[in-house]
Order: sequence, then C-alpha cells, then structure tokens
Amino acid sequence: MSQRLIYVMDPMCSWCWGFAPVIDAIQQSFPQLPLHLVAGGLRPGVTDPMPDAARRVLAEHWQRVQQTSNQPLLTPQALPANFIYNTEPACRAIVVARQLNAERVWLLVKAIQYAFYAQAADVTHSSTLLDLAEQAGYNRKTFNEAFVAEEAHSAIKADFAWVGDLGISGFPTLLAERDGMLALLSNGYQPADNILPLLKRWVDAGEAALAGDVKRDN
Repeated sequence: MSQRLIYVMDPMCSWCWGFAPVIDAIQQSFPQLPLHLVAGGLRPGVTDPMPDAARRVLAEHWQRVQQTSNQPLLTPQALPANFIYNTEPACRAIVVARQLNAERVWLLVKAIQYAFYAQAADVTHSSTLLDLAEQAGYNRKTFNEAFVAEEAHSAIKADFAWVGDLGISGFPTLLAERDGMLALLSNGYQPADNILPLLKRWVDAGEAALAGDVKRDN
C-alpha cells in the first residue's frame, strides 16, 4: 500500500503562507506520510506592475490572513516599486527543488514565503530565488542550471495542467492519496485542529484495510 499527502499551493499565495504552520503540524504528527508539493499557479505570467489600488485591496486580504493564522505579514505597500505579481518563477523553483532533492522542497517553500511576506523581498527575481535555494541547502550552480532549463518550463506547465484537470482553483488544497485514490482534506485554509482529526481517520482506515489484507493472506 502506498500513501502520501499532496499539497497544491503557490509560494506567493497568502493563505498558503498562513497554512504553513498547519503543514508543519501535520508532518510532526504523521512523519510516515511523504509530502508531495504541486505548484498550482496563483498568478503565472503576469507582466504588468501592480497598481496602488490593487495593493490596497491586497492589504485588506493579507490582514485577514494575518489575523486568522498569526503568521507575520507586511503590507503590500512594502513591496518594491513596480512590483510585478508573477508567481511562475517561484512555482518553477518548487518544481526544480522537487527534482533535485524532494526532501528539501518544504524548506525552500517556507524560505520563499518568509522572504516575500515577512521581508517584502521580490521573489519573482531568479537571483533572489537562487539565494533562497542556496540557504535551503541546494547547490546554487546546479539549481540555476535546472531553473533555466527547458525541462523546468515543461515541468511547471505539467503541474499547472494537473491542477487544472482536477478542477482545483483555490489554494491551499491538501489531498491524501492512497494507491492512486485521492481524498480531499482541505480546499482553502483550515486550522490544524480541523485537519488533524480528519487525517487521523484516513490513516486509521488505511491501516485497518492493510491489517485485513494481511489477515486474509495468512
């Protein structure tokens, strides 16, 4: 029996930043479940700078995230002038990190999130992403070569397509997969107290099914 968690997210999605402590709690409670990250693509391919009106609207949104999750968030007004809210590079960094060393992907995601939301760093720039990848333990030269390669561009398109084919339009989305079958744990932000009992029931059901299979085999 194979089972894992699939986390569909965007590192520049504020509710995903709010959800980060929930993922940490899940990993602490269920270390036996691998976590597979899929880049959903919140705003891929945006080319125009974010206008002041959009920053004001986003500020209200971020404030709700901060109040709900207690995660540190600066105001969007702190972002660089002429900031272009294109999430494709950060999403592509997830795919590259996953290919190079899946065990460090979550470290990189949290580093990108913290840099963006708590430090107002422009994580759309490859140089910033390379700095963060290096901090997360990736070789800078290797990561850069993979990041600009055509394979990475194809891989991020594949992630976006997979998410679209499932009809997932909101982030964060957390799925539990057992032997190819998907179960929805959360579509949108939910506190750990809501998700952990649901996940425990799913894990217990899988263990019970496995025990039944073993008993029949004997």
